[in-house]
Amino acid sequence: MMRNNKYKLLSIGILLTLSSIAIYIFNKLISASAIFNNFLKTKDGHYYEWRFGNIFYEKQGSGAPLLLVHDLTASSSSAEWKSVVSALSHKYTVYTLDLLGCGRSDKPQMTYTNFLYVQLLTDFAKNVIGQKADIVASGLSGSFAVMACANNEDIFDKLMLINPSSLVSLNRSPSKRSKIAKCLLELPLVGTLVYNILNTKSNIELAFTEKYLYNPFSVDQSTIDISYEAAHLGNNGGRYLLSSIIGNYLSCNITHGVKAINNSIFIIDGEEKDHLEETQDFYKSLNPAIECETIPLAKQLPHIEVPEKVLEAIKDFF
Repeated sequence: MMRNNKYKLLSIGILLTLSSIAIYIFNKLISASAIFNNFLKTKDGHYYEWRFGNIFYEKQGSGAPLLLVHDLTASSSSAEWKSVVSALSHKYTVYTLDLLGCGRSDKPQMTYTNFLYVQLLTDFAKNVIGQKADIVASGLSGSFAVMACANNEDIFDKLMLINPSSLVSLNRSPSKRSKIAKCLLELPLVGTLVYNILNTKSNIELAFTEKYLYNPFSVDQSTIDISYEAAHLGNNGGRYLLSSIIGNYLSCNITHGVKAINNSIFIIDGEEKDHLEETQDFYKSLNPAIECETIPLAKQLPHIEVPEKVLEAIKDFF
């Protein structure tokens, strides 16, 4: 009986070891294959040596400074703005950056918070741009822009929010369940495996066709390829950002910031955005000076889907 138990334990140990090796090799293969084509080249960009990691950014054009801040997901990067940067650079000095934990920027093993990104935008404006700039922020990143303006009125002038997160969704806080999910995703082998499954190319394409775009057939393959590569750059370090998002550590009640800021604010929403009217009404109830525009035939990323409409809105507002 004793010998049989030893053999069982030995067999279990061997199986666990082999499974761990297989998962490790699988994770490494996914990471290597995802970045093989090098769609997100860095030769034309720069790095801002921030205290929490190096931040990749690009500077194009001439004129008044304009900062474009992409939405915050594990597959996000400044490539989100590729359809509008060239046109904007004829009139503005356009800055685009990969937020910490995204794209070509560093992806440190840490908990990411709303305040962390508020500090990043503030420091980037002060140390890289060096003068008061206009800012356009997409999705969740709009909350960082609002709080950066509320905390320091000298760094940004006009503020445009593209499909900002609803103020209700931003009022969430970490729960016991979300903390457990965060911890599981941060496990070295299993967490990386789960992250790789969540960020397969097919799942990223599904997010674009079902969540981000009004017309599911309007997404081009290069956008999917770039997003897939962005999710896996940095040895899949994006899982720490994703774990913080899932854990509700990026949520922050910004109602006081919306009320307090004196910046001119313009909100653009795609007509198919969920809870469109109530989100706009809530923002305007806190700050009646806020202007809103709804872009037809668009959803979460109008600057990808109908860039000409967004360029027109930027021209009119700024």
